[in-house]
Amino acid sequence: MASATSLSVLEISAIFLSITALLTYVNHRFIGLPTTIGVMVISMLLSIGAIFLGFLGFDDFIDYEVSLLDQLDFTEVLLDGMLSMLLFAGALHVNVSDLRRYKLPIGILACVGTLLSTVIIASALYLLLPLLGFDLAFIWCLLFGALISPTDPIAVMGILQSAGAPKSIETVIAGESLFNDGIGVVIFVLLLGVLSSGDIPTTYHVAHTFGVEAGGGIVFGLVLGGILYYLLKSIDSYQEEVLLTLAGVIGGYTLASHWHLSGPLAMVMMGLMVGNHGRSMAMSDKTRHYVDLFWELIDEILNAILFVLIGLEVVMIAFSSNLVIAGGVTVLIALLARLIVVGTTTTIFNKQLALPSGAWKVLTWGGLRGGISVALVLQLPDGTERDILLTLTYAVVVFSILIQGLSIGKVAKTIG
Repeated sequence: MASATSLSVLEISAIFLSITALLTYVNHRFIGLPTTIGVMVISMLLSIGAIFLGFLGFDDFIDYEVSLLDQLDFTEVLLDGMLSMLLFAGALHVNVSDLRRYKLPIGILACVGTLLSTVIIASALYLLLPLLGFDLAFIWCLLFGALISPTDPIAVMGILQSAGAPKSIETVIAGESLFNDGIGVVIFVLLLGVLSSGDIPTTYHVAHTFGVEAGGGIVFGLVLGGILYYLLKSIDSYQEEVLLTLAGVIGGYTLASHWHLSGPLAMVMMGLMVGNHGRSMAMSDKTRHYVDLFWELIDEILNAILFVLIGLEVVMIAFSSNLVIAGGVTVLIALLARLIVVGTTTTIFNKQLALPSGAWKVLTWGGLRGGISVALVLQLPDGTERDILLTLTYAVVVFSILIQGLSIGKVAKTIG
């Protein structure tokens, strides 16, 4: 039985970077899908091939892949390593004026919508899973609702750019996705605490946690963005200014996590400040070119690596006929919850939104899930419940990226 010997961080990084580079080449040269979707498809096929070979008695490939993934720790790599840079890069080119125009629906979708979706998904799973032979306590269903409800900004913004959606709809989806992952993480952490301690938190504790983590993260991001703006404006040298943005992101995210503030929300706010004020008023044309180019490359490279990892993680999934059916049911539940949240918001705020007719179709179908959901489910305690929820999470994420991601452009063309 082959397995990867204990490897250093540099060796593991080299392996996965090399795999990603080869898969991006294969996709670009022979397949032609959008990069994130293409590398995920290929890596999934490689994992499925390894599983098939395992059934035939050739266990070396799958054992080696599982050993590598165990050493990698997907959750740590994404939440503590990649997420800060991906969120900053995504927020860098979002127009604050557009966000301000749609602040009400974005705020409702990100906050109330995430909470409502969590409850809808949890309740539906709690009622339907026993019919398929899976009895999960309601707290586990709530945890799943919390981790699967937020639309993933990494998946959304990476695919929407080429989808051809109207600018107004793109702004709402992108703005919602940048903020609701921070809200979803806070809800998930609260519920995980309930699971661990068995104690129901008081209203004050919940409000305090949201105020400190979410509100504190937003304030911290604004302060950090202001400091970074001053530093960028005081010099004109693109090498140092690129380095300042990189240090601000990595250092700022680390500080936010250390102080138990929402790092994702802090990075979004800092990215919005630097992107809307720093780029126009604190950088020369030459510096702006290099800063944009640097963060565009970081975004593309990390996105490719992330989606390769999502595809490779398929070998960690437990498959059974009932779980496959449960996965399909869960996909439908997640879509229905999304439709209810979007439909309610667009109906109530129809006049204020001033979106094209049929916008609800793009907002619903464009609610993609991605790596953040996978990272959160992998944080759950080991056991049967975690294995079930991991499979359900993968069902929603794979459907979201492969089916919704590839067809969102066609849906966008149907609205008037």
